[in-house]
Amino acid sequence: MMKEKPTKADKIDREELIFPPVPDSSTLLVACPPGSFAASRMARAAEDVDASVLNLNVTSIRREGYEAVVEMRVSHRNPERAARSLERYGYDVLSYTGADSPADDDVLRSRLDQLLLLIN
Repeated sequence: MMKEKPTKADKIDREELIFPPVPDSSTLLVACPPGSFAASRMARAAEDVDASVLNLNVTSIRREGYEAVVEMRVSHRNPERAARSLERYGYDVLSYTGADSPADDDVLRSRLDQLLLLIN
C-alpha cells in the first residue's frame, strides 16, 4: 500500500509544531555558563516564581564563554520574575518577551543586532 503524498493543507508549520501558540506565556533567551546547563535546574528556577516550563530548546546561537544558549517559554504573561529567578541560579538572560512585557520592536531589533555582533 503506497502512502499518499501530504498536501499543503496537511503540513504543519515546523515552528508551530515546536512552539505551539500559548497566549499566556513568555519567551526567554538564556545563556548557560559551562557546566550549568540542566533542564531540571532551569525548570526549578521557573517554578520558584510559580511558572511552568512550556518549551525548552537549545538554539544554534553560540556565545563565547557559555555552554549553550537556550530559548525557554514559561507560563507567565510577564517574564521579568522568571528572568530574575534564572539570574539568581547563575544563568545570563539575554532577552525576553511576553504578553505583558514592553515590546518596542525597534529596541528589540537593535538588541538582537547587538547580540549577533557579539556572537560573530
